[in-house]
Amino acid sequence: MRKPIVALIYDFDGTLSPGNMQEFGFIQAVGSTAGDFWKMSDGIAVKNDASNVLAYMKLMFDEARKSGIKLRREDFKRFGKDITLFPGVRDWFGMVNAYGAQHGVKVEHYINSSGLKEIIEGSPVASEFKHIFAGTFIYDENGEAEWPGIAVDYTAKTQFLFKISKGIFSARDTKQVNSSVREDRKRIPFSHMIYFGDGDTDVPCMKIVGMFGGHSIAVYDPDNEKKVAGARKLKRQGRVAFAAPADYSADSRTYGIVCAIIDKIIADYRLSEMQSASR
Repeated sequence: MRKPIVALIYDFDGTLSPGNMQEFGFIQAVGSTAGDFWKMSDGIAVKNDASNVLAYMKLMFDEARKSGIKLRREDFKRFGKDITLFPGVRDWFGMVNAYGAQHGVKVEHYINSSGLKEIIEGSPVASEFKHIFAGTFIYDENGEAEWPGIAVDYTAKTQFLFKISKGIFSARDTKQVNSSVREDRKRIPFSHMIYFGDGDTDVPCMKIVGMFGGHSIAVYDPDNEKKVAGARKLKRQGRVAFAAPADYSADSRTYGIVCAIIDKIIADYRLSEMQSASR
């Protein structure tokens, strides 16, 4: 039997990291605070009835220009180096990969974020991901950001699930992702997906993954009462199958859940192969 692929798909802010990625260097560099920055960003969105994602991207651009800071790819990556991660994240990928290999599946990791791809690419765990789907800027001839290139809101996130399923790694593709592909020809069926998220922007993805036979996990910072309540609400409403603290260590509830899901995926896969062989 060919080895099936299991995709672990993560939001980033609030899921792998306890804060927003802009808060680990960029906001300080422009002389602001997290509270003031997000208040200004929300103000832009409300005043113009605009996308919250495009609003924060505009504000980053404007604040950097006012502070004399150039926003190049390498600058974004530099901000990403100081991102704080939840407990166990650095060792998580190796543990899950090893468990999958021991049980006959290949594990791949993906990011599906409304944050910035360039900052995530500078994070300590960037090399662990098969692909990073996130927002990006367009850069001029001097390599400086001049305009938003991709803005990822909660609806844009859902299209990336279908791209992962079909093995499409181009953010701009609109043809292949909409082409009809038989379920048994998809590189990663939805039933082989595990989606990790922490908030409202993840709800459509969580729901879609669950509807098509996959599994979604709402993770939360156990020290943040609002996040705990939000995750429990998602579980209570049936938006996710599981809720767990954002602890990715070997003895965590999150690791136990993922191992059990992998066990189920491989068992279902073997039964499906047996059924096909007996026809």
